[in-house]
Amino acid sequence: MIAAEIGFDEQVAKEAALFHDIGKAVEHDVDGPHAIIGGEILARLGRPAAVVQAVRSHHYDEEPRSPAAAILMTADAISAARPGARRESLASTIKRLERIEAIANEFRGVERSFAVLAGKELRVLVKPDEISDDEAQIMARQIAKRLHGEGSYSGRVKVVVLRETRSVEYAK
Repeated sequence: MIAAEIGFDEQVAKEAALFHDIGKAVEHDVDGPHAIIGGEILARLGRPAAVVQAVRSHHYDEEPRSPAAAILMTADAISAARPGARRESLASTIKRLERIEAIANEFRGVERSFAVLAGKELRVLVKPDEISDDEAQIMARQIAKRLHGEGSYSGRVKVVVLRETRSVEYAK
């Protein structure tokens, strides 16, 4: 309807709208944002460049450069804002994020953890005097396995373990 209203190619807008979240179907197997993944799928299938670019940019993962992208972003925002569009309530979202953080906090040497990006990423700060670089790598894998084992998290959770050391001196 937006495309028709502004005199843009309705077929391009319909195709972009229909396939804009196709990357979600494989984002758990392929690294990257679903918009970029979806655009790559559509490009491989030979879909029009305007459709591919609109899909790739509908969450600003790529700079929007066409009316199709603007139409798709607008329609997606309108759809997401409607009552009932998001299945998860605020309370259940907070509970899920707290659970993700609690799992990480159970590991030895964890100083603090933060579930970010609506739970799509977990950042874990470790105590550098207790956890080596190699142990941090292993910990990331163990936390990811534990989250996977819980099975209550849709999509993918990227686990980032951060081990930071600082050396400070003052010139007098």
